[in-house]
Amino acid sequence: MLAKWRYFPWVLWMFNVFFLLCNRVYEGYSFVTIGQHWAFLDNYRGNFRWHICFNFVVLRMISFGYDYYWALQDSGFDLKKHIKRCESCSLGKPCYKSLQERSVPIDRYSYITYICYLIYAPLYIAGPVISFNAFASQLDAPQKNHSVGSVALYGLRWVLCLFLMELMTHFFYYNAFATSASWKHLSPLEVFIVGYGVLNFMWLKFLLIWRYFRFWSLVGGIEAPENMPRCMNNCYDLEGFWKSWHASFNKWLVRYMYIPLGGSQRKLLNVWVVFTFVAVWHDLEWKLLSWAWLTCLFFIPEMVVKSVITSFKAKTSFEEFVLREFCAVAGAITITCLMVANLVGYVIGPSGINWLISRFLHKDGLPVLGGMLITFYIGTKLMFHVREAKEAVQ
Repeated sequence: MLAKWRYFPWVLWMFNVFFLLCNRVYEGYSFVTIGQHWAFLDNYRGNFRWHICFNFVVLRMISFGYDYYWALQDSGFDLKKHIKRCESCSLGKPCYKSLQERSVPIDRYSYITYICYLIYAPLYIAGPVISFNAFASQLDAPQKNHSVGSVALYGLRWVLCLFLMELMTHFFYYNAFATSASWKHLSPLEVFIVGYGVLNFMWLKFLLIWRYFRFWSLVGGIEAPENMPRCMNNCYDLEGFWKSWHASFNKWLVRYMYIPLGGSQRKLLNVWVVFTFVAVWHDLEWKLLSWAWLTCLFFIPEMVVKSVITSFKAKTSFEEFVLREFCAVAGAITITCLMVANLVGYVIGPSGINWLISRFLHKDGLPVLGGMLITFYIGTKLMFHVREAKEAVQ
């Protein structure tokens, strides 16, 4: 009955965010809080910290609540119109958007299906994140978009990625420099190499985690969104980077947070709320909050530039050339800002910002900074050609 109340989304968010924060503050709680005679059980908690993985359960709880709330109303999703536009749906293979946006029958929003959704083994520990509608709609009709052969090939590619990770961990020591704080004694060029290496290592690490669990889910007949659909070295803007990093989480944030907050009409304000939640969702640490707020600061000029470029229409070949060069320069600056935000969030922390700035604005660091920008500028131009080639093939 509460789901019919107009303020239900606010109650849903407050309850789940409060639950999320309590899990972190009390580190999963202790048996001694129940009673002193249960204290001995705290010695057998093991190494698996359930409250860390419970972050994904919180996302599923919010997804179920919202999907049920919208199912009791008119979702406004025109399936027939979508099928005409979507090639996959027109062939009888529902895409993820149609599975997510279309409400399932009301009797599907049951306690049994809810529990099944929360603790579905393949996606429980690390995702990818899947909405309740998409999950429930595939229980009776397992996914048809991937054949047995394509799923097997997907698993083989994962094995090759694992082999690549083994090579990286044995021959490249980016993480050792980052975790030991020895980066403080490195030159600006070496800091750049280590920072870029750490980002690539993180990309491959999360790719292995998410694709393993997605492969397991595909074997079970449930198709979850693909995380890491594009290599991080093929992203030259912040918006595209986050759509291609934790892509399933990005879809979740857009559906359950960004759009309810007003969507693109309040974009400059919404990015602060969304990224602050993302930081808190990951962990209660100042370095993650600083990462989130730095990302928002870098987002604002990008959004302004994108709006100007969209409104500007090149009339001559010279104007097209100038616009393309401007986009390449903006891409180089964006990649640099993205590296700085991630270094602060995952390596040096907020206390290292002054050190990083002073290191690269020094006479020894300025040539390195200039070389970085030129390298990223050339890389951005290559990304333009790669995407244009893909569009020409399609």
